[in-house]
Amino acid sequence: MSQNTAKTHKGQLVRLVELNRKSIQIFINGEATEALEGDTLLTAVLTQQKAIRQAEFSHSDRAGFCLMGACQDCWVATEDGTRLRSCSTLVQANMRLVTPKAKP
Repeated sequence: MSQNTAKTHKGQLVRLVELNRKSIQIFINGEATEALEGDTLLTAVLTQQKAIRQAEFSHSDRAGFCLMGACQDCWVATEDGTRLRSCSTLVQANMRLVTPKAKP
């Protein structure tokens, strides 16, 4: 990653490959952003922010754990309250997700 990319990148993940997949618009915490077709929600969110949620008791940032739907650490919600496992749910155009705001 170049120094310029490191300074401007705000997410936990940096996309280095598969940059030619179709881009689709989604919304995270009311803000429009782009994901790539075939991304999981976890990938889409973590390319935009540092965490997917906060732990219930310690309130520490969490960014998924097992990445296969078993640990329950990656739940996100849609604006209508539907809960989704972000590691095993693929993005769809115009999805509207709600996550805790990542700390800078």
